[in-house]
Amino acid sequence: MAQFLAIKSDYADHLLFYRMGDFYELFFDDAKQAAQALDIALTSRGTHEGEPIPMCGVPVRTAETYLARLIRAGFTVAICEQTEDPAEAKKRGAKSVVARGVVRLVTPATISEDELLEGGRANYLAALVGQKGEVGLAAVDISTGDVMTRDLALSELDGELAALAPSEILYAFPDAMRDEAETRLAHIDARKGPATIAPPKGPKAAERVAGYYEVAALAAFGSFSDVETRALAMALDYLEVTQKGQMPKLASPRQIAGGGLLKLDAATRANLEIETTLSGARRGSLIDTLDETVTPGGARLFASWLSRPLCDLDAINRRQAAIADAQADDELFLFVRGKLREVPDLDRARARLDMGRGSPADLGKLKLALAAGAEIAERMRSRLLAESETKTKLAPPEANWEPVISLLEGHGAIIDTLTRALVAELPLKTSDGGFIQKGFDPALDSHRELASEGKTIITKLEARYRAETKLANLKIKHNNVLGYHVEVPARAADAFLAPPLSETFQHCQTMASAVRFRTAELSELASRIGSASDQAHARELELYGKLVALVQGASAEMMAVAKALAFIDVVSACARLATRNQHTRPKIDQSFAFQIAGGRHPVVESALKKEGAAFIANDCDLAPAYRLWLLTGPNMAGKSTFLRQNALITIMAQAGLWVPAKAAHIGLVDQIFSRVGASDDLARGRSTFMVEMVETAAILNQASDRSLVILDEIGRGTATFDGLSIAWATVEHLHNVIRCRGLFATHYHELTTLTETLAALTPHQVRVREWKGELVFLHEVSSGSADRSYGVQVARLAGLPAKVVARARGILQELEAKRDATPTAMPLFAEVETATSPAATESGAMTEVIDALREIQPDQLSAKAALDLLYEWQAMLADEIEGDRDQAAR
Repeated sequence: MAQFLAIKSDYADHLLFYRMGDFYELFFDDAKQAAQALDIALTSRGTHEGEPIPMCGVPVRTAETYLARLIRAGFTVAICEQTEDPAEAKKRGAKSVVARGVVRLVTPATISEDELLEGGRANYLAALVGQKGEVGLAAVDISTGDVMTRDLALSELDGELAALAPSEILYAFPDAMRDEAETRLAHIDARKGPATIAPPKGPKAAERVAGYYEVAALAAFGSFSDVETRALAMALDYLEVTQKGQMPKLASPRQIAGGGLLKLDAATRANLEIETTLSGARRGSLIDTLDETVTPGGARLFASWLSRPLCDLDAINRRQAAIADAQADDELFLFVRGKLREVPDLDRARARLDMGRGSPADLGKLKLALAAGAEIAERMRSRLLAESETKTKLAPPEANWEPVISLLEGHGAIIDTLTRALVAELPLKTSDGGFIQKGFDPALDSHRELASEGKTIITKLEARYRAETKLANLKIKHNNVLGYHVEVPARAADAFLAPPLSETFQHCQTMASAVRFRTAELSELASRIGSASDQAHARELELYGKLVALVQGASAEMMAVAKALAFIDVVSACARLATRNQHTRPKIDQSFAFQIAGGRHPVVESALKKEGAAFIANDCDLAPAYRLWLLTGPNMAGKSTFLRQNALITIMAQAGLWVPAKAAHIGLVDQIFSRVGASDDLARGRSTFMVEMVETAAILNQASDRSLVILDEIGRGTATFDGLSIAWATVEHLHNVIRCRGLFATHYHELTTLTETLAALTPHQVRVREWKGELVFLHEVSSGSADRSYGVQVARLAGLPAKVVARARGILQELEAKRDATPTAMPLFAEVETATSPAATESGAMTEVIDALREIQPDQLSAKAALDLLYEWQAMLADEIEGDRDQAAR
């Protein structure tokens, strides 16, 4: 307990897994928390300060299962192992405690075991460093070795983290940035905490990173900003602490250029349900619906493509070209997908071996992946890069496959060594043994033979001694005193006691009827038999170490193979998706076009297919002359679906994928903004309407003329005229100031009058039909405006009591009869600023005050003089102030 408490004092924030024999034991509060979280028995052991010591434990062999549950429950764990041989401890005294120490800290972003990870999702540690309004981001996934950095503005932070979906975030911000940064981090679902290690500054940060990669300077990898370098150095320091020196081998850092990506803020990602649905589930999201990959690495890469669409035309075209090749040569990629199904998670198996946490099974995974990659490369080279020998000439490939194929080639030596070394069925732990094949190593085979066939070998030696001495009664026996020995009858002993036999047989014991001898060969054989199992295990571990070293020496090549296999998997999956779901190749260019013919919502269409129903496709044309659509129609008619589907088609197109449409031509979009659906943020004291206004403000302040904006029911969370006013002003701002492509859905039919004054605003409606008193949703978008919202009919469909529906219909008829004409068209936004209004008209008193304000020198005023001026001006403007109050009251 003294040892436990001493170690625990250094890891107060972690559960301490304290190794005792075949169990990890937990004590005191750790035991109480773990027992409750794991639903295991809480016992006690000994006493402390007169009270029983709470205790619980988990078996070492199955510890990963329990660790997974604890990590998911929000705990972090310190693994404490024995660090010396118990025999050494006994030399210090019979009751000496075996030395122990923490060998690893297990946190959400520092796990590498398959049992603790989701195969298709990356597991990033995000390190953030703020400095003078900038944020440096370093994202490290130790389970795959992926490293990326980015320099971004604080306003972009929540959107970038939403795309990254880290499992753990470290941050260090100066006081001036901390409040806003922590607000933006608040709703990112990850373990968060300030940096436990202060990020190094300037040259020290660069030295730290360069030292890890063993390069003279970071310029070898690119031009990194100071905050990027500090963030990456902080991440490396954190890994050093948690891994206790057993650092992972990470890929070279790659910079993510913000200008090369389609920007999506956190609210837009949530509204469009790209990675998860609004309820937080992956099932039903865009990624879940479209993912046809068959390898874990491919699934992670596909998720990266969709969560980070591009603004780089060349990169988009390269992806499109590769998918086109996969579609054109279905026979080849059918074979490729079949081989890919044999590929295990190469990246994570390699990473575990690099960190010393691997197993024979991980070596087997590398062998399978490399072998499958070699077969894929051979077939792809012959089909894509060589002349076709078939009668039907294949079209030449659009993409340059040479770099990808070459990454899969040249690993024959490693494949051959692993194939010869490893058995077919491999254990998960080296302690299980038996993973090296017979015939790979003569010394191991000899040890195994001794361990399993010792008696047979002794019998063979006995037969040889009989033949050499011509004594048929010679026997080799064994007892606990002498061990293995040669026994001959007493009458034959004289010959063994005299040369030349005495030179081989050394006398050790004489009895009445027999004499016993030892031989050097028998003693050596006996010793070998006695320790054969231990020697076999030791030799097997030695060979395992050599195989791991062989793989570690080719770690960079293994990363490249994993990258190539993931790319081929994604490309073939996208081609299969496009063929099966009738997706088409979109045209992407630098224009401001936005023409989608027969567009469909991929997620809704997939759900309808399962029910045997068809999706109603719709066109959308946001050409510069009519770049802003005003969409009206009843609830449940499909307005939100139409808005979302056009945003999702844009995301798919700029990710390099085919899209669910008959045709699509999209001029590059720099940002997509989405405000669809109602939600509150009560944790931060925000009502539904406040959340709506905050998100709308972000759109109006950040969107550009290259952006795509989709807005649904702006202003509905407040009073009718307040909401109408906000919606009206928002439409004008989108049209006249931002001049972006956009879809604006509303129930404020008064807004349709704006189509008369805003040239690029066009009215569209989602059509419905009334048939014998029933409302029929057609889900068709057409030009024109809906003249009513059919709210009462929808309420009836929802199940409101008949009396309530009837009363609502009567009230509606009364209100419609009394309703005034729609508001007169407001002046254009550009004119509003110069329009004459009571607030803008300056009286003589007001002019005098303004002149005085222009002339005063604030730094030269005393507090008393400033206060006197305020009183003077208040008196001068008393009439205007009272007039404003009267107007407000009216």
